[in-house]
Amino acid sequence: MSVTSAITGLPAVRQEIVRACADARRDPAGVTLVAVSKTFEATAIDPVIAAGQTVFGENRVQEAKGKWPALQAAHPGLELHMIGPLQSNKVKEAIALFDAIHSVDRPSLCEALAKEIAKTDRRPLLFLEVNTGAEPQKAGVLPQDADAFLARCRDGYGLAIGGLMCIPPHDEAPAPHFALTAKVAARNGLKLLSMGMSADFPIAIAMGATHIRVGTAIFGGR
Repeated sequence: MSVTSAITGLPAVRQEIVRACADARRDPAGVTLVAVSKTFEATAIDPVIAAGQTVFGENRVQEAKGKWPALQAAHPGLELHMIGPLQSNKVKEAIALFDAIHSVDRPSLCEALAKEIAKTDRRPLLFLEVNTGAEPQKAGVLPQDADAFLARCRDGYGLAIGGLMCIPPHDEAPAPHFALTAKVAARNGLKLLSMGMSADFPIAIAMGATHIRVGTAIFGGR
């Protein structure tokens, strides 16, 4: 990624967020842009930070561990989100590194998160991942199981789930999947929705997304 692409990509995304919010009659302040920096080195992330971006997303604990402590030391106030699948044996490191985890999806992970959170004063924002397309290759709770699983997170594990996350099937229109996720969130009293990526975040904003995960449109192709 060139510095030029970062300088042009981030403002373009911000402008599109403002347009999408205007169309949806929403306040842009209600949409958090998570700049997905997975696979990019610190030298590619620096110009995005310099352009004013403070919230970033990573897919892998080990990759994040290798580059973000130094970036955060150099730039206080950055926020780091775990947006990829999380292995239970990486929970201790994830709790230490991340301010939010978007991929809560199974009992073993909930148990590990609950135990580690009880040991530390770290309280990351947690999103339950919903597999809206029932895709066998993807993580996430099936929509019809989400209500019961959310109750189990709360009552069984003592976890405060702040919202829902979804990744629609790449070969289907995203709007129905965003709408389904929003419906599940609403009936469970959850106000946060992690929905939308580079190709579809304006649609997600129209459907109520509070967090959008944008990588390519900011950093360029991987």
